[in-house]
Parts: sequence; C-alpha cells; structure tokens
Amino acid sequence: MTLSPAMEPASSPLPESVERGEQPERGARVARPRHFLMCRPEHFAVTYSINPWMDPAAGADAARAVAQWEALRAAYLGLGHRVSVIDPVEGLPDMVFAANGALVVNGRAYGARFAHPQRAAEGPAYAAWLRANGFPEVREPVHTNEGEGDFLTLDRLILAGTGFRTEVAAHQEAQEFLGVPVVTLRLVDPRFYHLDTALFPLGDDNVAYYPGAFSPGSRAVLERLFPDAIVADERDAAVLGLNAVCDGRNVVINAEATGLIATLRRHGYEPVPVDLSELRKAGGGPKCCTLELRAGQAAP
Repeated sequence: MTLSPAMEPASSPLPESVERGEQPERGARVARPRHFLMCRPEHFAVTYSINPWMDPAAGADAARAVAQWEALRAAYLGLGHRVSVIDPVEGLPDMVFAANGALVVNGRAYGARFAHPQRAAEGPAYAAWLRANGFPEVREPVHTNEGEGDFLTLDRLILAGTGFRTEVAAHQEAQEFLGVPVVTLRLVDPRFYHLDTALFPLGDDNVAYYPGAFSPGSRAVLERLFPDAIVADERDAAVLGLNAVCDGRNVVINAEATGLIATLRRHGYEPVPVDLSELRKAGGGPKCCTLELRAGQAAP
C-alpha cells in the first residue's frame, strides 16, 4: 500500500508557538501523514457497563455522538491524514472505538479477541475489513487482547498494557507475529482500563502519560525508557486527556484537558482540541475512535 501523491509529506509552517517567538524544548516538530480507520457511531448507545465510565442509566445521544465523531474525522482530514471508514454493525454499540479492533504494523495485522462477550463480534468484523482492504496477513489471536487499546507503537518498540483487558500472553503472541519488541506495562487504576487511556506516543520516540495509572514497576520502566516524557496530572487524565493522537507535531486531544494542552504547546506541539464528551460516556476519546493502519516500515 502507498499513500497517494496528495498524502505525501510536504513542507509545512512552523507551529504557532514558534511563530509567537516561543522556543520549543526539542526544536520544531514535524508532522507525518497517517492512515486511520474509523467507524461511524450510527448505533452508539450505553446499554451495558464494562468499565467505570459506562452508566446505562445516564443515557447517550447517538446523534450528538455522530456529530462529534464527524468533527474528529474532519480534524484528521484537515491535518492531511487519510481516513478509511468501516461500516458499523447494528448491535455493536462500541464498534465506534476502532482502536480496539486490531494492531497493524508493517502491513501485518494482529487481530483482537475481546475480554467481554458484548464486544466479541467486533474482532471478526475488523479482521474481515482488513483482509478486504489490502492487509492479507491478519493473525487471529489465541489470547485476549483489545488491539491498539492496549498496544501503542513507537519507532523501535511497542508498549503493551495489561491488568484489565489484555493478557500478558497476548504481548508475547504479538511480538512473535510482528517481530517488534514489546514492553509490558501494568495498569492498576480501573478508570484507565486500556493503555491508550493513560499514555500516548509523541511522534515515534517519546510519550505522555499519567503515572498514577501504572504499577510502581511499570512507572520505573517508563521513567527509564522516556526520561523526557510529558507527565500529565490526574485532572487531565480524568477527562481522558491522554486518549490522544499525535502525528509528530499536531495532537488531537479532548478539549477539557486544558493543563495538558498548555504543556504540549510549551513543548512545541500543536494541540487540536475536540469535543468527544458523548463518546466519553462509554469511556472513549480521540484515540479510542482511531486505528492506525501502518503499511510501511515501523521498526528496524
């Protein structure tokens, strides 16, 4: 698979923070075009509870969820990214959270096997789409894992979460299939039931994360691997501010995470705030709605 000429990287202006005369900590950031898969939330509802965010009694507005999703998709397109869309399936209200559908690296897809029966049919639906759209190597997993919800890819390694959804054995299974080193991180706060609710990659060599979501040993691993990481506080983590998507320069992030937005700007990134408050009723944010389709070389 190749990007169309319109999607090839092009020179772009410096971030607004640089134009204002502020000096980014690590120099000007460079955006890289991405290919995303999303699922329109036509059947979105909160009819069951499988994480602390979900309360069926609170209700959910499907029309509002669709409008917020459309704004997220428009933000990606406006940044020059390519967005493919998988058809939603009636009866799968959480299928909008495309990140959970697979892990795609170097054109190979490691499929999802969901922890809860309510979402079990999503795994085969995403695997079928991938096979039909240029990803013939799709591994059906033996072990429970929820795709990019618990697997986050950097340039030389994959960070993998466990503790609530994905089994450690799935980390090993993914490493053997993809041939990329996988580093296990244990989540301990049920509000942050997936890794992508507590951490996101900043480009390909750094991360932002909330320490309170992780076990002491996993915090030590993150400190060793990423001494220059951006560390978020609980207030921003509690509005799923870390469920964000960074293309190397631009960070699509929940608008309520104002402290983290200011910190990102000081470090030379360009925050792109979005409102996904309706989808947050099911525990999702920008990253949850976004599966990256990596067709090129992601690791040496």
